[in-house]
Amino acid sequence: MRDKETLGSQGHAWPPADGQRQHAVATLFNRRSFVRNALAGTLITALGGQLWALGGDEEIEQMRRLKRSDGRARLPPGQKILQALKPMGGEPGDADPGQFSLRVHGAVRSPFILDYQGLLAMPQVEQGVDVHCVTGWSAMDQVFKGVRISDLAERAGVQSAARHLILESAYGYTANILLAEALAPTSMLAYRLNHRALARTNGAPVRAVIPDLYFWKSAKWITGLRFATRDEAGYWEQRGYHNHADPWREERYG
Repeated sequence: MRDKETLGSQGHAWPPADGQRQHAVATLFNRRSFVRNALAGTLITALGGQLWALGGDEEIEQMRRLKRSDGRARLPPGQKILQALKPMGGEPGDADPGQFSLRVHGAVRSPFILDYQGLLAMPQVEQGVDVHCVTGWSAMDQVFKGVRISDLAERAGVQSAARHLILESAYGYTANILLAEALAPTSMLAYRLNHRALARTNGAPVRAVIPDLYFWKSAKWITGLRFATRDEAGYWEQRGYHNHADPWREERYG
């Protein structure tokens, strides 16, 4: 299956049988912290056959009251807070940094190819962002490190006619992004998450991060940035998902 949601997991998930769930919870949370989480409204719930810790009502309401710099609530409508990142599948690419190759091409004056060391030689940025899954969960304050797409675009010399960025990934997966959103300061190619190298399920060695859109747009196992003058629907957009994918407008399906 292709990569519907592109946020993988480095977090705390369990796949115990039904009779083992209490033991699994007790293993992850000691008695004191488990009671504290329960009193705070944290919900231990089953998603996809695994147990996950969801933020309580108080935390959700707080994030809905807090405003971003653009005036929108930090937590988009219809979202719950997930305390650990949830893997959403996809057909994994090669996680070996030694095999990484990024092609920057399309409507540019100076196309180029970068290997992993070449990417590390570009200007680096580390920033905390909130990410939002179309299935209804959000993970707040996730710290990604990598290279801004805008810096790669500047090196390539994007032509004035370009209007879109097509993210290219392993096995032909693509996701389409408006150029203005792809060049936003928070849009990047990342190789570290929360101060650790990306896990393979998270898109190692390098993935896209487009936090202002539902996270299926943030393609894992990235292989190319293709700047385009015309829009081209990506893998999931061709299968009924919204072409734009703004979480604050709940643009889940086309």
